[in-house]
Amino acid sequence: MRRFNVTGLCTPEEDYMVDISEKIEQIKQLVNSRCYFTINRARQYGKTTTLNMLKRTLSSEYICINLSFEGVGKTMFDDAQSFCRRFLWHLDTAITTGSKEKIEWQTDWVTDFDQLSAHLTQVCADKKIVLMIDEVDKASNHEVFLYFLAMLRNKFNERKSGAGATFHSVILAGVHDIKNIKSKMMREGRYIPDESKDKKYDSPWNIAVNFTVDMSFSTSEIASMLAQYENDHNIGMDIPEISAEIHSYTGGYPFLVSRVCQCIDAELNKNWTQDGIIDAVNIIIDEHNTLFDDIYKNLANNRDLYQFVYNILIAGEKYTFKLSNEIISLAAMYGIITNSNGAAAVSNRIFEICIYDYFISKNQTDSESRTPNGIISDVVRNEKFDMELCLRKFADHYAEIFTEKDIKFLENHGRLIFLSYLRPFINSRGFYHIESETRDQRRMDIIVDYGSDQFIIELKIWRGEKYNNDAYEQLLNYMEGKKTITGYLMTFDFRKESNKERKAEWAEFNGKKIFEVIV
Repeated sequence: MRRFNVTGLCTPEEDYMVDISEKIEQIKQLVNSRCYFTINRARQYGKTTTLNMLKRTLSSEYICINLSFEGVGKTMFDDAQSFCRRFLWHLDTAITTGSKEKIEWQTDWVTDFDQLSAHLTQVCADKKIVLMIDEVDKASNHEVFLYFLAMLRNKFNERKSGAGATFHSVILAGVHDIKNIKSKMMREGRYIPDESKDKKYDSPWNIAVNFTVDMSFSTSEIASMLAQYENDHNIGMDIPEISAEIHSYTGGYPFLVSRVCQCIDAELNKNWTQDGIIDAVNIIIDEHNTLFDDIYKNLANNRDLYQFVYNILIAGEKYTFKLSNEIISLAAMYGIITNSNGAAAVSNRIFEICIYDYFISKNQTDSESRTPNGIISDVVRNEKFDMELCLRKFADHYAEIFTEKDIKFLENHGRLIFLSYLRPFINSRGFYHIESETRDQRRMDIIVDYGSDQFIIELKIWRGEKYNNDAYEQLLNYMEGKKTITGYLMTFDFRKESNKERKAEWAEFNGKKIFEVIV
């Protein structure tokens, strides 16, 4: 019986998989064109599975060698001789059995890269060999790997000029951009160039073409996996609806798609409904896994990256998606952000929730931002959430801290203070997300799901009476789109105390009700 797999390689014989045949065909075209390239994607993005499926597809036309630098050991990178000998050994053990007898990979006379180059010329002279190396990040801290890449580059150029044979195509897979490996190692003090013969910014991998295949899963691709499951289990799920809902939370991130499905199948009694997806998301955002741990670690270790993502999510700043910007490139490489119609945006709703929670946990080291534990039982009674009372209590809490914080701090962090206050109330029973199309420096729409109830809250900053009236119209239109008759509006008013209007009251508009709080 097949299963949903989130650990390691997926195979169609044992696991439910999306149909990635179109992606494989796009990659095959690069191989047919004798291209060298890097599949540079974030962690748990399906790189290993893609290489395996590519090998299956190519094996009828090419000799395919698929190896990994995962677990090869540091001694392989001690010096040129160690690398060359171990590399040939791995080629010999990784090649398909049917071709093994035809190629003599291992030889005692190869002790450096010049000899390795000559040996590869002999081996590849009359064969179309595709080399795929997974987990190249494991080699990216070793200077000897630069020389290996330089050798591949030189042989590629020699082949172009008709001077020698080499691998038909080379595919490297990893998180980091191998094109920039030399500058990375120089920044870390791991490589000092010889200025007499080594240009400072020359890349040993500048012969590689850009890899532009979209490896995220589309709604239709998710549907292809659910169709396999439905065929086995006859659940009667609405495949188009469920696949679209899964995509709305995951953005097609391969690990998250499979994990949502795994939760529903194995932990939620096969509840293939929208409520089941929400329950699965609740499970996922509260668990520890290497993907989330990497995101938190990267945010913690890079202050500029932390501030950049904070500005997008909390401050509502807008950034053009330009990979020439080092921080944007870094955030994209880690899978944190994506290109959304030319703007930098967090990759998916689950990442947003987790990163918001991360910012909240940081903010809660400030005792003034914590939710008073004694009132949680007032706001949540009989498993029902009282949003009106929550907002009233927050207004009281905010009034207490207002005089202790400067206005600039509150303007920049007021939203985070509210989210920090809200999060403990909904912990383990619900979650919130921010509607990206309404998030800017002036307003932000928060959707809170708690059990079977959903609440729409608009946060905005006081900009005058006209803007305040516009906010009502915007919220009413949004409520119409969500098919709800109740909404909540909270305004942060940073004017002097004498000009402020404190408010906490209901108003009715054409059969719809809005509870407004001004703090």
